[in-house]
Amino acid sequence: MLAMIAAAFWEPSFQAKPGARAARRLPRADHSPATLSGQATGRRRHPFSIRRTLLWSGESSAAPILPEPDVTQAQAVDGDYDYIIVGAGSAGCLLANRLSADAGKRVLILEAGGRDNWIWFHIPVGYLFAIGNPRSDWCFKTEPEAGLNGRSLNYPRGKVIGGSSAINAMIYMRGQAADYDHWRQLGLVGWGWDDVLPFFKRHENHFLGESHAHAVGGEWHIDAPRVRWDLLDAFRAAAAQAGIKSIADFNCGDNEGCCAFHVNQKRGRRVSAARAFLKPVLHRPNLRLETGCLVEGVMFDGRRAVGVRWRQEGGPGNGKDAMRRSARCSGEVVLAAGSIGSTQILLLSGIGPADHLAEHGIGVLIDRPGVGANLQDHLQLRLIYKVEGVATLNARYHSPLGLPRMLAEYALFRRGPLTMAPSQLGLFTRSDGDQARANLQYHVQPLSLDRFGEPLHKFPAFTASVCNLRPTSRGAVRLRSREAADPPVIRPNYLATEDDRRIAASSIRLTRRIVAQPALAPFHPDEYLPGPAVRDDDEQGLIKAAGDVGTTIFHPVGTAKMGLPSDPMTVVDDRLRVVGVERLRVIDASVMPTTTSGNTTAPTMMIAEKGAALLRADAKAFAS
Repeated sequence: MLAMIAAAFWEPSFQAKPGARAARRLPRADHSPATLSGQATGRRRHPFSIRRTLLWSGESSAAPILPEPDVTQAQAVDGDYDYIIVGAGSAGCLLANRLSADAGKRVLILEAGGRDNWIWFHIPVGYLFAIGNPRSDWCFKTEPEAGLNGRSLNYPRGKVIGGSSAINAMIYMRGQAADYDHWRQLGLVGWGWDDVLPFFKRHENHFLGESHAHAVGGEWHIDAPRVRWDLLDAFRAAAAQAGIKSIADFNCGDNEGCCAFHVNQKRGRRVSAARAFLKPVLHRPNLRLETGCLVEGVMFDGRRAVGVRWRQEGGPGNGKDAMRRSARCSGEVVLAAGSIGSTQILLLSGIGPADHLAEHGIGVLIDRPGVGANLQDHLQLRLIYKVEGVATLNARYHSPLGLPRMLAEYALFRRGPLTMAPSQLGLFTRSDGDQARANLQYHVQPLSLDRFGEPLHKFPAFTASVCNLRPTSRGAVRLRSREAADPPVIRPNYLATEDDRRIAASSIRLTRRIVAQPALAPFHPDEYLPGPAVRDDDEQGLIKAAGDVGTTIFHPVGTAKMGLPSDPMTVVDDRLRVVGVERLRVIDASVMPTTTSGNTTAPTMMIAEKGAALLRADAKAFAS
């Protein structure tokens, strides 16, 4: 059913053969002004249609979801910029907003993806169509993983302004205060919970209002869910019966308990980083956005970063072939391309493990073995239960009247399943009594599917996805070749440690204990995956089952970790400066020394907010 909705808005430019792997192709830059006029585009204007209603938000009659004017100018990338930001994703959009607020600073932001002029970037349920689609996703894959019984995983990353915030779960989650206090204990000055809380609040506009924990008036909207399910209410009651308390807010420093997820939406529309931070300031004359830019490396004068070079399809001349372009920077170059992209750019620029760079014929500027190492990701174990006598998205998806009802509910009220995040109910708890704090996170969903990008199952079911919040396994990102267009080698190394395997087995047992509580009994939950053949007393069987059902929950961090100069694996210092070179910083999720206890978009934006403040403070000090 939702596939029918997608077909109504899918653009003919995307066509893939069944089973074909998408090539990593540069999106074409668009330098020509767009128009909202039906007359100008040659389209007939209708007084009313469901499509037109869906395209327009309820905020005002002048607030289209798409398309929006392209305000970049068709001019040469000339002169020196004060800041060049690589990556217009979750971190880059915020950085561009903050750094261009100083009218005296010229800011260039480069994005490898394209514009967000597709409806499924804006309707929340669009992740079902964006993930795995080469229009919106780089469609990376991991190498075969021993811990996953030889499986290779799809590894989605956003390919659009807004980055992964345009295709992700929209869940606002800071993590735990102890995560950041641990960073401070590692010697990272200014990164404890009390230090970073003001940076979370600086851009926040929270529906709960002003408090010690939250703020209002910022660009980053956080709303309550606009859909509810009896099944999830029953799961929450079952969690309480299993000894897991209900709480009102996950984001006050201790997230242990069960609560509905708060989401980055505004009146039923996704709020991406591009919508919140970048697009509202593109009118600034000192800010320039270029899309379709695949960065090939940072340019150096000695060990000082002086610019960026890239390949760009299209361009001012609207040529068909990619052209090589560059821009110079008199201030600082900032990599904000994420844990995969920023790592690849550092390596292509000659910053990384010397032996790995030599393998690909890349000259070594700085031998930094930590570049690409320390990859951490949350592995979710997706337990699926068939149910009876209760509504699920599976049933609505396949119901003959489900499509018009969902369309009408969204078009008229901005409510219902089309506003759904992938998960609506969250739960944080401990896998065992030895844990000092919550080390498991659940994403509970009134739906089931083999994997995102695949159809929903035809039977009614729910998914209780559980992940180990602080895995001890470490992976790596490496170059496949010296060509920027070749996807990197991604090895998360899931379930590589005894601790991670033990916690995985315990989390399956705990899930079964919650589902067995009386609150869910009326719906007769029947375990579909991993299935009752895997017994609770069979530790090795549970570990194998974890490898069979485990998949990424899209939270890669740590590949350019922040640390002390004495640590040979350090990539950036506590001011996010790349160690060993000048005027180059990394400001995104890759700098996390250890992962946070939850979803990673909000912590990434906090890092960007703090990073922008550090950049501006250092520029002011240098000028004086």
